[in-house]
Amino acid sequence: MTEHRQRSRRGQGELEALVLSALREAEGPATAGWVQEHLGGDLAYTTVITILTRLLAKGAVTRERTGRSFVWTPASDQAGLAAHKMRKVLDGESDRQAVLASFVTGLGPDDERLLRGLLGHPRGQGED
Repeated sequence: MTEHRQRSRRGQGELEALVLSALREAEGPATAGWVQEHLGGDLAYTTVITILTRLLAKGAVTRERTGRSFVWTPASDQAGLAAHKMRKVLDGESDRQAVLASFVTGLGPDDERLLRGLLGHPRGQGED
């Protein structure tokens, strides 16, 4: 592998984010070819298809058959995809309470306030 290819290699999560971003910029459902072209053509068509298929399995995109190919539409944004990943990790653990407690105690004050607000519990209320 050349030095240039090693430097330009991106992780799966980054590629998924790029593909989702491209789909959100489309004026409607888009083909894999459109996504590939929109991203500058530096990804192989098969790579784009693989990423779209993974996103479909995660519920982040939908697809509809049009002729002999598919058109793809984002079903969630980047935040939705991150939330899905978090749920998947949580679902893989046997002690959900311990995982959630560890996560919450590791939050900074701003994130803790945000989470409390989202849950509808002002500081000090609902704590034992």
